[in-house]
Amino acid sequence: MQKIKDERLLLKNLQNLRIAYILQTLGIIGILGYDLITKGIDGMRENPLWFVFILTTVVSAFLSMNISVEYESQKRSPKKGFLISLVVLTLISTIIGILTSLCEGFTAINGVLIAGIIFICGIVPISYLYYLRKKRIDDHTD
Repeated sequence: MQKIKDERLLLKNLQNLRIAYILQTLGIIGILGYDLITKGIDGMRENPLWFVFILTTVVSAFLSMNISVEYESQKRSPKKGFLISLVVLTLISTIIGILTSLCEGFTAINGVLIAGIIFICGIVPISYLYYLRKKRIDDHTD
């Protein structure tokens, strides 16, 4: 098999891959929806397709972050964006932690645990965006 060098064919191949990805995702959503209706939410989460769906969604989101940073029109300070995102993430996780601890059946430990999990899950994409923006600025200054 020969490597494709024509840009038009490369673009067409990428469009075909995108269509295949969309159809695959719709199929997975359909199967998970059927499991949700017949077996409930716990039955849906036990299906291995749930893990595949979550994994591909996360990978797709991280890959699209790279593209969106490349096409940002204005020069943003990576440090300023990181600090603003960090403050917003801290506020959101703190508010959710407080509201969780105030709910019936939950303790302060549950609130701290949930706030910590939300903070850790939020800091990963924020750090990745900071890395991409810093790398882009460093590449343009060289």
